[in-house]
Amino acid sequence: MTLPASCFGRFLLAPLLLVFAGAIGSAAQAQNYPAKPIRMVVGFPPGGASDTGARHFAPKLGQLLGQQIIVDNRPGANTNIAIETVARAQPDGYTLLWGFSNGLTVNPSLYKNATFHPQKDLLPVSLIDEYQFVLVVHKSVTAGKLGDLISLIKAGKPGEFTYGSTGLGSQNHLSAVLMGRKAGIEMTHVPYKGGGPATLSVVAGETKMLFASIPSVLGHIRGGSVRPFAVTAPTRSPELPDVPTMQELGFADFDVRAWDAILVPVGTPPAIIVQLNREIARVAAMPEIQEAFKKVGLELSVTSPDALAARIRRETAIWSAIVKEAAISLE
Repeated sequence: MTLPASCFGRFLLAPLLLVFAGAIGSAAQAQNYPAKPIRMVVGFPPGGASDTGARHFAPKLGQLLGQQIIVDNRPGANTNIAIETVARAQPDGYTLLWGFSNGLTVNPSLYKNATFHPQKDLLPVSLIDEYQFVLVVHKSVTAGKLGDLISLIKAGKPGEFTYGSTGLGSQNHLSAVLMGRKAGIEMTHVPYKGGGPATLSVVAGETKMLFASIPSVLGHIRGGSVRPFAVTAPTRSPELPDVPTMQELGFADFDVRAWDAILVPVGTPPAIIVQLNREIARVAAMPEIQEAFKKVGLELSVTSPDALAARIRRETAIWSAIVKEAAISLE
């Protein structure tokens, strides 16, 4: 059977009309955005620094957008539950991820069976904040500085020296792995379920060393129960101006910072991403937000979507190599 030529025109035109209609629909959706409350998914339980930052930020962002933003805590699996929740959501701008660096850059190498990937299933909107770690040791450790500590570890039995972390594959765990690799030393990892127990472990001397968030150990440093040896960013911390960086102490390219960022599902209209990025920058400029973040040790640092995408790619490659070398994996 031969079809009339006019039928071919209709068959070819139909897909084009669908694409055109979809483009018009996306444009209209973006133009009317937001028309209802927005959900912001956080991968931690209430109370931590990341969650606190989200709860300060969400109401202000909602005010500028003209809609309420509801914080939705989805803890578990090193923030993978939150990431997957957003990756599987409708790409309409009404589900945002308050993403944490570990989940976005380390988890892809740790979880071999994950059915999603942050770089494939999410689009960056903006970096929000970041913080660095400080290497602290229990007061009983006889070393006076980092070089002495490395010599002390080398002089002992392999694996005799212990260090804590907030969990297997966490950035403070991998910071110690990175240090060990660069220094040629072998230590024993003791993972804990969260920052609180990990901090208490080094304060009590159960472990000898910890890469800790600065706010979590600042009081213990001032009280003398732990001593700081180095910070992990390329620049010194305003809270600890006398503590050198790892790079200053000879650890080239040692740059470890945790951060929070906002991302959306792939397919979200570009106009919505531009609008969100613009309003995020306005929130970050508010003095009350700057003060609130400073109190929990978070440094505001908003970026363009492209800059955030580049950072995710760069850090994913770095952590992938370290995870592979250390043979770390999680189900």
